Amino acid sequence: MLNPWTGIAQLSKSETCELQNQKLSRFITRYLYPFSPHYRSLFDKNKIDPRSIRTVDDLRRIPFTSKLDFIQPDNPQRFRDFILQPDQEKIRGAWPLQDLLRLKAMSMINGKEFVRDRLEREFHPCFITFTTGTTNRPVPYVYSGHDIRNLHLSGSRMLDLFNIPRSQNIVNMFPYAPHLAFWQVVFGGLSSCALVLSTGGGKVLGTEGQIGVLEKMRPAVVLGVPSYVYHVLRMAQEKGIRMEYVKKIVLGASRVSMAFKLKLAELLTSMGAQEVSVFGTYGFTEARSAWAECPTVNDISSGYHLYSDKEIFEVIDPKTGEPVGEGGDGEIVYTSIDSRGSSVLRYRTGDFVKGGIGYGACPHCGRTVPRLSSDITRLSDVKDLRMSKVKGTLIDLNHFSQILTDFPEIDEWQVEIRKKNNDPFEIDELVVYIACREGVNRGILEEAVKRSLSSMEVTPNAVVFLPLAEMIKRLELETANKEKRILDVRPKD
Repeated sequence: MLNPWTGIAQLSKSETCELQNQKLSRFITRYLYPFSPHYRSLFDKNKIDPRSIRTVDDLRRIPFTSKLDFIQPDNPQRFRDFILQPDQEKIRGAWPLQDLLRLKAMSMINGKEFVRDRLEREFHPCFITFTTGTTNRPVPYVYSGHDIRNLHLSGSRMLDLFNIPRSQNIVNMFPYAPHLAFWQVVFGGLSSCALVLSTGGGKVLGTEGQIGVLEKMRPAVVLGVPSYVYHVLRMAQEKGIRMEYVKKIVLGASRVSMAFKLKLAELLTSMGAQEVSVFGTYGFTEARSAWAECPTVNDISSGYHLYSDKEIFEVIDPKTGEPVGEGGDGEIVYTSIDSRGSSVLRYRTGDFVKGGIGYGACPHCGRTVPRLSSDITRLSDVKDLRMSKVKGTLIDLNHFSQILTDFPEIDEWQVEIRKKNNDPFEIDELVVYIACREGVNRGILEEAVKRSLSSMEVTPNAVVFLPLAEMIKRLELETANKEKRILDVRPKD
């Protein structure tokens, strides 16, 4: 796809706003309200005239949507209410005369079957991915042919943003599953005509197989989940394998700190690579898209470059629901303005961003698309019971990752929360398992870990050092789609 940013990459803030106003109004009146059972009911219940939503500012009049709206124990088919479901009568009632005349002319020239096929390719579900998380209630999101084309487009935009030429080979280590990350890379590669080998992650080839692929493909670009990419590269380093051909690492599905980027770059430098760029990405199933950083030094983030022709992002105060100003901290809210399958409006992601959204030209690449700060905390994990009481203190379990991952001396870690003597009436115990680098003073590291975790107002009962091979098995790095970082093995009520 040639120049995938044409038309939006250099728009001013006012031009971007005007584009989004036009697309939002058109999407709601011609697609969302007429064809979405959920949003038609929502608008009618709240006495909202869809024609009155003409600007981004008007969105605040519409109630939020959240994951809870998709989950109804007595209605497992609830997700279908969010899928656009046009029929002949609805199309006639919603579309303007010029669009109807165009369909009629198309029917006269090419036949009714041609028109029917065209509409089905635009609206009929043909692909599906699922949410992940800790609720054990994966929610399906369906794609039509139109949405698949958007997935191609967002993927090609990301590769363009990373500045990956077609001459560079790519290895995709995301786990093979009906999840967004894997397929975003697949479709992006196809759209960009790039040579991508998708390994399927550890469950498919295993670590030895992944290393073999890297040696054969000699990729300039490696993509995958942060912990697994680091694991594979570390194992390759132990084997004495050189990887001077690796130029870029693209990470997704987890938060990526600056310290982790530097740690990964240092690892590759020790294997012969030079000036490696490590990129973070942000995406979620409900958007059926992902966004990326542009090239910078590894201790600076450009922010995630957004697609202002495809969506609207808001940042709100999570308590009041009111939008915050440019650059303000708050919860990320997503609205689609160009989708056909599962479509959401004002979707509360549960993710908290520090630094909000910026609208000026990117100081690194010059593009003027809105940019979302990369300092994002997955508060959706909190809503999925990632807040837990340990030793009587309510803590955010995500902070373990933010603290322990940043230790350069630690190769892998795991936290276990349990009851003393496995007695449900006993006190809580917190154990931190660590696999550290060779030559590290374990006593000093243990004290540093305890000192850092004290910021969470909780102290480990023990810090246990394990061999790396044993830690890999505990984490299920090579067998599970997601590593087992935090184990809460306390008896359930």
